Amino acid sequence: MGSPLLDIEHLSVTFRTDRGEVRAVDDVSLHVNEGETLAVVGESGSGKSVTALSILGLIGDNGSITNGRILFDGADLTRLGKADLRAIRGDRIAMIFQEPMSSLNPVLTIGKQVAEPMWLHRDMTWDDAYQRAGELLARVSIPDAAQRLNDYPHHFSGGMRQRVMIAMALACEPQLIIADEPTTALDVTVQAQILSLLKNLTRELNSSLILITHDLGVVARYADRVAVMYGGRVIETTTARNLYANPRHPYTEGLIASVPSLDGNPGEPLMTIAGQPPDLANLPPGCAFAPRCRYAQERCLEAQPSLEAVSEGHLRACFGYDHV
Repeated sequence: MGSPLLDIEHLSVTFRTDRGEVRAVDDVSLHVNEGETLAVVGESGSGKSVTALSILGLIGDNGSITNGRILFDGADLTRLGKADLRAIRGDRIAMIFQEPMSSLNPVLTIGKQVAEPMWLHRDMTWDDAYQRAGELLARVSIPDAAQRLNDYPHHFSGGMRQRVMIAMALACEPQLIIADEPTTALDVTVQAQILSLLKNLTRELNSSLILITHDLGVVARYADRVAVMYGGRVIETTTARNLYANPRHPYTEGLIASVPSLDGNPGEPLMTIAGQPPDLANLPPGCAFAPRCRYAQERCLEAQPSLEAVSEGHLRACFGYDHV
């Protein structure tokens, strides 16, 4: 296999806040191969979204990348100027955000918003881009697509708005799509439709997909590989199949155990992970998960484990936990 399409190397991102500096992402290394779906999993505040926003240079004025490289097709995105990044956003890399109602412009028609990326990046006339926008809406299964180009976002349901976001992301046939919790606030049936649509369309384009989620059911069905994040760090990464069959980090084991099972005993209480996620402004020394870990040893409270291979293609950051 050749070089990854996206290769994040030792990325650290810090934000300036009223409480001082907060390191939201700490020494994160990830890669995504061409045509691959990588799921990034973890609780809120684990650093998933900040890692994704860093790829596109969207971390805000109070944030800064303090270490690392983000190599996309061989070019380091952290060294590009604003104009060069704008040329990549929406063209070669596209992002689907969590809440489409706040991501879509409420005073512009759907047709204008879907057509704009093609008009900007593909040197298409506005009429051609607008016609193509109708074709894209049809492709993401929006009924009467051509007639709905003049509608506004509030005319669409949540699931239809998310389909519009997917159409916008696919407009320039990007090499990489980043989907940040793309099914938030949608009902279960619509979630499945949106995720299947996204997976099928990226497969058709041979695009790579980074799927950010806290839902392990999504991971099992749609991802090729998984990176589990906690406290701003990657603590385990392997194939989706192997993650379920052989989790090698106690946090991952806890996440999997907390998912309800159809063949479980209805009388049994749901498994939970004790405690709360760490405060990134006041991280404990050692392993960030140690205060919640039932296997924690003294060294876990003093030193931070590095990400090391436990088998081929399976990495974890742990000092020696092995489940029975």
